[in-house]
Amino acid sequence: MDRARVAVLRTTPERVLDDYGRLMDLADWRRFIPPDRDTLVKLNLSWTKYFPACSSQPWQVEGVLRSLLAAGFPQDRLFPVENKTVVTNPRKGARNNRWLSVLDRYGLPFIALPEVEWVVYPFKSPLLKLNEIFPEGIEIPAMYVGKNILHLPTVKTHGHSTTTGAVKNAFGGLLKEVRHYAHKYIHEVLVDLLYMQKEIHPSLFCVMDGTVCGNGAGPRTMAPCIQNILLASGDSVAIDAVAARIMGFDPLSIPYIRMAHDRGLGVGDVREIEMVGDDVAGVDFGFKTKRSLVIWGDQLIRKGCLRCFEGPLLHSPLVFWAPLASNIYHDLIWYPTIGKSRIRKFMKSEWGPLWKSY
Repeated sequence: MDRARVAVLRTTPERVLDDYGRLMDLADWRRFIPPDRDTLVKLNLSWTKYFPACSSQPWQVEGVLRSLLAAGFPQDRLFPVENKTVVTNPRKGARNNRWLSVLDRYGLPFIALPEVEWVVYPFKSPLLKLNEIFPEGIEIPAMYVGKNILHLPTVKTHGHSTTTGAVKNAFGGLLKEVRHYAHKYIHEVLVDLLYMQKEIHPSLFCVMDGTVCGNGAGPRTMAPCIQNILLASGDSVAIDAVAARIMGFDPLSIPYIRMAHDRGLGVGDVREIEMVGDDVAGVDFGFKTKRSLVIWGDQLIRKGCLRCFEGPLLHSPLVFWAPLASNIYHDLIWYPTIGKSRIRKFMKSEWGPLWKSY
């Protein structure tokens, strides 16, 4: 059995697009997403608004697509997609995060998953929690079945899952907007998503942007940190493990990575991963996961002293209060104050001019 390989490169704004091509070649992308098969390009939208490190960066999208098309990948076999949540809008997010200008440049459409057909898929894998959470059946986009998938996450922390990356990026595509039902058992659900992907995708590949990373109360209210690294792998568990190690976490202490590793769904032990590219063995960003006010409240209701109210508050028509509260806090309070000041600081960094060029 081939050893899991993760490629890591240090980069700069001047060479990042070329570096994405080098990175993907080091990770042997053609082995995982050959041009003779349709491939979904699963973008990562954690906020409808732009915030550094929160969602797929425009240079990440361009660097990957440019490399694929330059290598002869047919345009009509690439399908850039993203879903919605109760607090995000994929089309507005694609515009605000400047993906649309990139997709237009390369002649590719943006596919909003709420607008495509969804079907109940009869998964045969031994799912840990999703069959229990969705006893009526798990709906997935019909277009997903039989296509390869290329994930474009970023390096950041997450208040529910400690870190978030390639594995959790499937959470935003394979489950409908009510996927917040799964927050209570997030680590088991992430393992379920690995099983599901093995059933429906012939292969997958992951390209992670760490030019600017997110520390703290992810996946939105973070402190952006310029780190200038890129990662790629055909093993979504391995790339998440390496990203976790670089951020300063013990990967095997994160439940979803440990469970996936123990079940043979990927390699979570960095000692068993072949590292290629730049040496990052001693890198430690010293990141710490925190919970935002919204995630703290969500966990209080699902797992804490308010759990007796979980049904009426989060699984009934009264649930409208939750996205409303989230949007008020994130969009109307945090973003215009703390968020805007962090964005201004980011725009003064070496990556600011590149962002403005999109």
